Amino acid sequence: MNRPLDKTGFELLFRNEFKGLVLFALGYVKDYDTARDLVQEAFLSMWEKRDQIDLSKPVRTYLSTIVKNKSLNYLRDNRKFDARLISIEALYTDSVYDHPDKLIESELQKRIDKVMDELPEKCRQIFLLNRNEHLKYQEIADLLQISVKTVETQMSKALQSFRLKLRDYLIILLFLTTSFIRVDLFFCV
Repeated sequence: MNRPLDKTGFELLFRNEFKGLVLFALGYVKDYDTARDLVQEAFLSMWEKRDQIDLSKPVRTYLSTIVKNKSLNYLRDNRKFDARLISIEALYTDSVYDHPDKLIESELQKRIDKVMDELPEKCRQIFLLNRNEHLKYQEIADLLQISVKTVETQMSKALQSFRLKLRDYLIILLFLTTSFIRVDLFFCV
């Protein structure tokens, strides 16, 4: 039998997760005060049900599910949602319920693929050689018979494109704890 979450553990969880969950909720509701309120409500719900929580499973996933549902309920109840959020809610199935991050990862992967497809061919090739094949700039330059400066310039353009076109997802990226998507490939220099 699992022991329930005690006050000290709960306070530690609150301190460690509150800011990230506010950023996560902010991605839905677009209002900082509302996001804070929803996260506080999520922690209150969790505290009230602390005896029922299985601590052998990731608590962050449980909390993110509560925050996501509270955010979607808030949007629905306040009629402040757009077609994109309606489609996200419609896609949210029981299989996703067990893994809420998968929906976000799936959407993010689509966005990453789209940005990748929009890169010029040479830029994409250099980027993939560096990030997927782990080749150094000099190795890429030798392989493609171009200067190292050209490799640097193309990598800079690729990274700038990803940062610019994925900036709305950076908040969500910060929140993701486990990822099947190699997001680190796009935001490291």
